[in-house]
This record gives sequence, structure tokens and C-alpha cells, in this order.
Amino acid sequence: MTGEKVKFKAPPPVADINVTPMVDVMLVLLIIFMVITPMLSKGVSVELVKTNFQIPMKDADKSDAIVCAITRDGKTFLGTTSTVPEDLPGKVKDLLANRLDKTVFVKADARARYERVVDVVDNLRAAGVDQLGLLTDSAQEKGKMDSAPAAAPSGQ
Repeated sequence: MTGEKVKFKAPPPVADINVTPMVDVMLVLLIIFMVITPMLSKGVSVELVKTNFQIPMKDADKSDAIVCAITRDGKTFLGTTSTVPEDLPGKVKDLLANRLDKTVFVKADARARYERVVDVVDNLRAAGVDQLGLLTDSAQEKGKMDSAPAAAPSGQ
């Protein structure tokens, strides 16, 4: 036994496919898509009117918020569904049926015709909407303070 070499036999090759890493990757991708998908279908994007004194409306960002959008070319959308303003009262009444908070948010493109916005607001009021929120953007750039000049130091 002093000079003998011991031979070890290698195990036979495995012919089965190991699917565990693939299942792990697929579960991670599923979770990513489940998180991102609600953010993608938020509604129709429009260039909102810019205002100096914007009132924050955090309820408009909720997933169950009712948002009506008016595009630049005058098309009206309830959520992501295209509709005509005359059909809004019936559809909005159905959405507001079991809610205590009867608030609808309107976001209109800055270049949309005022006549179309008024028509949408009138039809929403006919549906029994208690509160109407008009969504706007801030005219001031992010990170800057109000454009009011700073007080000059007194020179005594």
C-alpha cells in the first residue's frame, strides 16, 4: 500500500435538466411585471396647464380614482377608454354608485378647446359628481424657490 495509487471513478453524467434556476428567474420576472403593470395603465397622457400656485391633489394618484382626460385634439377619455362627453353621465354614475367620495378628476391638455372642457364638466355635474378636481402642473421649476426677490439687508 505504500506505492499504490488509488483510482476514483467519476460519477456518471446527469441527463436531467435542472429547472430550479429557470423557475427562480421566472418568479422574479413575474414579480417585476406585477409591480410595473399598474403604473403603465394610469390613463391618457396630456400636457397639463401650468399654474403658479398648484393645489396638490394626492387622491388623483390612487388606483381607484376616476380621471377624465381631454386631449389636444378634443378626444375625451374616462380612464383609458375613449368616450364621447354625452355618454359620461351614465358611465360615471355607474362608477360612483357605491362610493361615499364622489370626486372626479379632470385633466385637460393645455391646448384643448375650452368649449370641450366645459362640455365635459357639465356632463360630469349631470352625473351627480360632488367634487371636481382640475389637475394642473406647476409653472415653477422643481428645486427653485418662489420667484419673489429676497429682502435686501438693512444698511445701518
